[in-house]
Amino acid sequence: MAKGKKPRNPVTRAGARPGGLPGMNSGGMGNLMGQVQKLQAEMAKTQAELETEEITVTVGGGMVTVVATGDKKLKSITIKREVVDPDDIEMLQDLVLSAVNDVMGKVDELAEERMGGLTGGLGLPPGLGF
Repeated sequence: MAKGKKPRNPVTRAGARPGGLPGMNSGGMGNLMGQVQKLQAEMAKTQAELETEEITVTVGGGMVTVVATGDKKLKSITIKREVVDPDDIEMLQDLVLSAVNDVMGKVDELAEERMGGLTGGLGLPPGLGF
């Protein structure tokens, strides 16, 4: 380093506000908190909407149908009489299991789609409860 030169402080470099974070608007921490509160309110509203949303999956050529809500609550399981074979219970179990797994996967996709629209620009890792 040249004699008499001070080391650069990345926080006080040109364009940054001392004590602030690079890229923050002039509102500082108060503005950030306001944005977080707004995001939380929007997320709560979206979660409430998901609770009333119904997702339906049918497997086995229409033999088993499962309906779930967007908050992962099963509403109904319908099994057609023709698929009930006392000599092949395993097939019925597989159909029910497949339908439940499929509907839960679709619920996850729907939640990700709706919540991702809110948090997409934040770069948050999945699973933070947002």
